[in-house]
Amino acid sequence: MTSGAHRSWSGVGPVEAFAGDMITVNPGEIHDGVPIGGARGLRMLYFAPATLFREADASRSLEIARPAFQDPVLAASFDYLFFELTAERPDELAVDEAMTRTLARITRNYVSGTSVRPTKAPSVRRALRRLDEAPAQNVSLAELAALSGVSRFQLLRGFARDVGATPHAYVTQKRVRWARRLLAAGVTPAQAAAETGFADQSHLTRAFSRQFGTTPARYQAALR
Repeated sequence: MTSGAHRSWSGVGPVEAFAGDMITVNPGEIHDGVPIGGARGLRMLYFAPATLFREADASRSLEIARPAFQDPVLAASFDYLFFELTAERPDELAVDEAMTRTLARITRNYVSGTSVRPTKAPSVRRALRRLDEAPAQNVSLAELAALSGVSRFQLLRGFARDVGATPHAYVTQKRVRWARRLLAAGVTPAQAAAETGFADQSHLTRAFSRQFGTTPARYQAALR
């Protein structure tokens, strides 16, 4: 966090973060958040899970245990890595060294070897299975509730409690991440929008920008 304040959901419940804090999101967790009391500023990097596992020399059971915390040393290392990665001509050696320092501090101080997450209700698990299996297919709350064997209100309340987001927010995030993979593979934004279930390219652009802070077109240009 570079400025302002931020409230988000995490695997251990809702958390708040302020300027100077580090925020972490583990694979599979909802990446959401709203500003507190005005504008906020963030610098974000996404690491492939395998990169973190390799640095920690660990299995896939590991996760970052603290969703928000202060660590000036890590913040300085992260900032150096961020600016090296986003330089017009990144220095490969400098990037590698900064990456190693940053991930080493994370794995040494903040990684847990076991995953501790609340057990999801059976109705929520059934709804999640449906959304995970066919994220591009539209589905109503009534359909999810019927599939899960509970009322719409019960499903909505249980889903938000166990997952940290509504079914709509959850499936939108899955679609955006799917679209990002397609964009990285060279698919056009319009094609990615159609394939991942968005109404049109504008719909994808709005959702993509909210989650990643840039448009699909700019994301592709940066990859090139």
